[in-house]
Amino acid sequence: MGGHSHWAGIKHKKALVDAKKGKVFTKLIREITIAAKIGGADLGSNARLRKAVDDAKAANMPAENVKRAIMKGTGQLPGTVYEEITYEGYGPNSVAVIVECTTDNKNRTFAEIRKIFQNHGGAIGTSGCVSYMFSKKGVILVSKEDATEETLMDVALEAGAEDIKTSAEGFEVVTAPETFEAVKTALEGKNIKLASAEITMLPSNEVEITDAEAASKIVRLIETLDEHDDTKEVYSNDKISDEVLAKIEEK
Repeated sequence: MGGHSHWAGIKHKKALVDAKKGKVFTKLIREITIAAKIGGADLGSNARLRKAVDDAKAANMPAENVKRAIMKGTGQLPGTVYEEITYEGYGPNSVAVIVECTTDNKNRTFAEIRKIFQNHGGAIGTSGCVSYMFSKKGVILVSKEDATEETLMDVALEAGAEDIKTSAEGFEVVTAPETFEAVKTALEGKNIKLASAEITMLPSNEVEITDAEAASKIVRLIETLDEHDDTKEVYSNDKISDEVLAKIEEK
């Protein structure tokens, strides 16, 4: 979810990986293929591909699958041609939603994503209708068990990080997209274990949802969008507390 702690988000994603490994593999293969197509097969010079391969390893994808996906992206093997497309819209309570997709059929994907919005009390909008509310940032999560705030301040800020936020579970290191790799490499160079590291979209303002029923509708919309085969990432500016999320999970 876009609005609450990234620690909650990473737990959610790990649960999805365990529950739907086949679907996760499909999405990772598409990302590897596109990354290789755009930037080539060299992991050293293609940061996007390097990140995709790291994600594939974290999900225990077989190395042969990764190799084939790269070769399809570079044209060494025949394969489906994927395009990237981003949809924007609103969910219940005027929550802003961005959906990044990879597809081999834009018309089909648009129709299906629009239907998901409609079925969950939202509406798909025009390009730019909500993206101005978000900024692309790198977010690196580090557990308090793996580093002190002082160490992170020294290493991450020296490498170009913009901010370090503290939560109950750990630290969120925020970077510009351009300095993400440098900060990540610097932390890894000090043997600091990273709970997660990704380029994401952070909302400039959030919509706080305190009603459990409204929160449930938003969560169902985001999860259904995320489960769509063509979806790569979903971002939203909802802010739902852990207490309200707990109420939803009890139902």
